[in-house]
Amino acid sequence: MSIDFKAEVEKRREDLLADLFSLLAINSERDDSLADAEHPFGPGPVKALHKFLEIAERDGYPTKNVDNYAGHFEYGDGDEVLGIFAHMDVVPAGSGWNTDPYTPTIKDGKLYARGSSDDKGPTMACYYGLKIIKELGLPISKKVRFVVGTDEESGWADMDYYFEHSGVKEPDFGFSPDAEFPIINGEKGNITEYLHFAGENSGAARLHTFTGGLRENMVPESATALVSGALPDLAGKLAAFATEYKVAFELAEEDDKYKVTIIGKSAHGASPQSGVNGATYLARFLNQFDFAGPAKDYLAVAGQILFEDHKGEALGVAHTDEKMGALSMNAGVFRFDETVADNTIALNFRYPKGTSPEEIQAVLKELAVVDVTLSEHGHTPHYVPMEDPLVATLLDVYERQTGLRGHEQVIGGGTFGRLLKRGVAYGAMFPDYTDTMHQANEFADVEDLMRAAAIYAEAIYELVK
Repeated sequence: MSIDFKAEVEKRREDLLADLFSLLAINSERDDSLADAEHPFGPGPVKALHKFLEIAERDGYPTKNVDNYAGHFEYGDGDEVLGIFAHMDVVPAGSGWNTDPYTPTIKDGKLYARGSSDDKGPTMACYYGLKIIKELGLPISKKVRFVVGTDEESGWADMDYYFEHSGVKEPDFGFSPDAEFPIINGEKGNITEYLHFAGENSGAARLHTFTGGLRENMVPESATALVSGALPDLAGKLAAFATEYKVAFELAEEDDKYKVTIIGKSAHGASPQSGVNGATYLARFLNQFDFAGPAKDYLAVAGQILFEDHKGEALGVAHTDEKMGALSMNAGVFRFDETVADNTIALNFRYPKGTSPEEIQAVLKELAVVDVTLSEHGHTPHYVPMEDPLVATLLDVYERQTGLRGHEQVIGGGTFGRLLKRGVAYGAMFPDYTDTMHQANEFADVEDLMRAAAIYAEAIYELVK
């Protein structure tokens, strides 16, 4: 049976975009201030989950909502289950957008919105791939379970809860449409380590507060410090620093204190070299003044050691594995307040085989810190061999549809593909694509979404026929 999956996608183009727009219009950022029993991560993620399940119900799938943590729908029957794992939550929009991040806008063939690339756009491309199989009535011998979560961008508590309470068996194999083609069959380990600082704040210059970063898996776009005391030629030195390092800045005076802001560029925490970490740049600038105590230690670590140390070399934790590549480090969240006893810097590590969170922690404890603690949630390195039929099938479909050679990839990003022992990430970004995940003006190329939908349709069919 020969099926033109690209033509089938084209017939459904407008419907696909309409459904996608309805999801993108929902601000599904996690908001713990509004979280409750009915909204475990705030109302936004729940609203997006409900909309997705509503679309599935409209199309005739049986659905299940697992207490607003996650949900799924199923199609087909069989002893084996193919799991598809996607997510409806998004990282904070942040600033610097040219359009409203929750008013999806197509311009020059690009669809701009928070979530267009990560992960609502790929999710709907994959959803329509399965929808084509259903509407054409293609014969299949396995069950497909399409699962969407609401906390992928934070701690994956959605999936912890889902697997414990969904009442269904774990899929035998599967993929997540949340990365890039041709395939991601390996993912580095992922852990956040927190540096703790404490002690009496003193010195001729005084650091009152220092804040930067929204999430551990985002490069801080900007950071702000409130300072006072001996700060000779603060304005002139700040202007010279901004010129030297090509960053923007803001300076304001407030009640005998100065509010200093450095503005860099956000990026995905798995690719910290793609951003400009406003927090480490601000710390580097402030280091020249006469701070003392924990403020001095805090700024020295942030501005001298962490500054552009994307591989952990200055930290002394650099490590490379022949297959999985090098460790990466993102200094993601900075919180200093002289009125509290515990001040922190959150370092997010993507590490390959051959090292561990505990080994990294032991090295970090040698810094000028009072303690180093680990996040409760983390992931160990994950790899599915090229010989696995799942990997081989997905690469074969990719090659057939694109004419490009498939190959394995290992990334620092963490996807739901690693939820399963035989799980990978598959699309939706194509080679040489501009990655705007976790950045301002995030976009998905509309034609690429259509190409991805056709690949997903054929890939799902080949896996379950």
